[in-house]
Amino acid sequence: METALTKLTGVRYPIVQTGMGWVAGPRLVSATANAGALGILASATMSVEQLRAAVREVKSRTGAPFGVNLRADAADARERVRIMVEEGVRVASFALAPSRDLIAELKDAGVVVVPSVGARRHAEKVAAWGADAVIVQGGEGGGHTGDVATTVLLPQVVDAVELPVVAAGGFHDGRGLVAALAYGAAGIAMGTRFLLTSDSTVPDAVKARYLAASVKDVTLTTAVDGLPHRMLRTEMVAALEKAGRVRALAQAVRRAAGFRKVSGLSWAAMVRDGLAMRHGKDLTWSQVLLAANTPMLLKASMVEGRTDLGVMASGQVAGVIEDLPSCEELVLRVMSEAAHVLRALPTPG
Repeated sequence: METALTKLTGVRYPIVQTGMGWVAGPRLVSATANAGALGILASATMSVEQLRAAVREVKSRTGAPFGVNLRADAADARERVRIMVEEGVRVASFALAPSRDLIAELKDAGVVVVPSVGARRHAEKVAAWGADAVIVQGGEGGGHTGDVATTVLLPQVVDAVELPVVAAGGFHDGRGLVAALAYGAAGIAMGTRFLLTSDSTVPDAVKARYLAASVKDVTLTTAVDGLPHRMLRTEMVAALEKAGRVRALAQAVRRAAGFRKVSGLSWAAMVRDGLAMRHGKDLTWSQVLLAANTPMLLKASMVEGRTDLGVMASGQVAGVIEDLPSCEELVLRVMSEAAHVLRALPTPG
């Protein structure tokens, strides 16, 4: 299936695996790429040296195009961009809108720039700055998300920009792909669905917790870092919601120290990242500090398998996913379902 997304990125199918921290590592990304979709490597939870090693590992596993997800507001963002350029990465995706200068730097190096947005005005801004495409995530999506449903947000963005638009938030099968195309999107992006594959390195106990969840077990909370965050409702989430401010801050300081060691960032760099996070958002300093919880809480579940100590970011689609196919099986299934749905649609007249 050829769309503006496949033409732009060089992949076979209009499907994107999102850059999930601690989840979208070399094995998942390369399996996705080999299946004909666009795998996105998550770099925010890696040091600069780990990023280069991860990119090289993906390249050793596949010759297909893939991308890297970056934090545009990170203190070392330009160093990470340099690594991408030097290593020949095809696509750069961003959870936050990159600056005009950063977009230009990537485009000058031949890298396709695809920011993620959660509002029409953000799509218009990055389009004016030269982005090549946008991923638009509705409120159904996992992790940090907004409150506007994909079915409302997607057509707004499609109408607003002359760029390929990738739909995210609530997608897991071929019916969703066809629906997104009908809205005018050039493809779909999926996170939770790729997390729940046999190629994902997430521990089996954590996958089992996702598979057992119903739609009502996926909640939206601000308890983790002060921002709306969609995740599975667990005992840990309940405890965070009940914790007092002093206790929560003390826990955040300990986890921030742990993340500093993992990421290789200095305290000064973490402070700069905190300032960038606070800029343009109505966050207290307490909320900025609480944001240090997120990487380590996610790591506890996604790497260490501690469902009792970690949080599990999740799209609402977790409640309707029941199996763990390989990436190849998943992508081929989505495309087969899409073809079946297209054939079954009534013809006008």
